[in-house]
Amino acid sequence: MQKITPFLMFNDQAEEAAKLYTSVFKNSRIVSVARGPNGAATSVTFELEGQPFLAYNGGPTFKFSEGISLFVNCETQAEVDALWDRLTEGGGKHKPCGWLEDRFGVSWQIIPSVLMRLMGDKDPAKAGRVVQAMLGMKKIDIAGLERAYEGR
Repeated sequence: MQKITPFLMFNDQAEEAAKLYTSVFKNSRIVSVARGPNGAATSVTFELEGQPFLAYNGGPTFKFSEGISLFVNCETQAEVDALWDRLTEGGGKHKPCGWLEDRFGVSWQIIPSVLMRLMGDKDPAKAGRVVQAMLGMKKIDIAGLERAYEGR
């Protein structure tokens, strides 16, 4: 087992969430499902892009918050769009600056790698324009970031 593994506490949707997440990301799989006497899942071990996760059905006591989010580095606008659409379907919420909350309440950051590169430019005017553009976006638009960077 990996030394540090994210542990997600759901009310009663651990298996449903794991099925969604493993269908969204390539190189992902459900490793195991533990079931209680009634046949319902109690915990699920799964991997997303090789990163292990544990999900547990712990009842309504625990709630997710934006204090912890899953950061997804994307290479293209098509990847941003596809992940955004899949993770917000069924009741997810669009949040500012590339953040979303899926229908289970888990927060995700769907971020193109170009954003970090442009925000880190040595020219503070260019980097500042990119930050301002990002602050006005929900789902990140790479072309919009590039226009801001170039001052258009």
